[in-house]
Amino acid sequence: MRLPGAWIGGAALVLGPALLLVGTLLRSPFNFFFPDQLRAVAEHPGLMTAAYTSFLAGNVVMSAAVASLAQRIGATRPGWAAWAGVLVVVGLFGRTFHAGVDHAAFSATKQLGVEGATELVAKGYGDLHLFSFLSFTIMFGWFVLAFAAYRSGVLGAVRSTALATMGLLPLGVLKGTELVSIVGTAGLCVALVPLGIRVLAEQSRPTRRQVLIALPAAVGLGALAVLSTMG
Repeated sequence: MRLPGAWIGGAALVLGPALLLVGTLLRSPFNFFFPDQLRAVAEHPGLMTAAYTSFLAGNVVMSAAVASLAQRIGATRPGWAAWAGVLVVVGLFGRTFHAGVDHAAFSATKQLGVEGATELVAKGYGDLHLFSFLSFTIMFGWFVLAFAAYRSGVLGAVRSTALATMGLLPLGVLKGTELVSIVGTAGLCVALVPLGIRVLAEQSRPTRRQVLIALPAAVGLGALAVLSTMG
């Protein structure tokens, strides 16, 4: 079986876009630039944490979704699948890196206040790091993936175009929501959610034995997740 597998890949094609859209919409009431985002963190900590956590989770889940889509593209266009998959996944790593900086800025807001955190972020905003050189993948990769999906016949013209709108999504640390953010994440849902539903519908129902194995495994993973926060 090739990773991520049909069940995981199908679920990721549904959940990844949905999580990104939810995160985008949750932070949409606040101004786009980082001083306003930090002010929103101080004034609405629960909402902003939910927004950024949802967006981060969506990026992580999308890695499995992209792998699943690339496998389907690779059946007829292996070269395009490889390049498109690598570019988009590296871009997802870049957004995940940005999310780590976002989290640090959230913590700074709690410890230093809005003004102190804003000054801290402003001083280091332009510092170079590995993903400074790879930031083009965050946007460009989606255009390549959309073209590959269209050339391979995995997605039609409309849904390939919808997939390409993810390339419009702004990038960087502490970026809020603009109209193109909503267009991009909604376009991703249009492109991939129906495919994910179809992939899941094609699978045979889990056997009793598989369910009995999956339930304790899920409980065990949940316990490990809790333990991971303690050290």
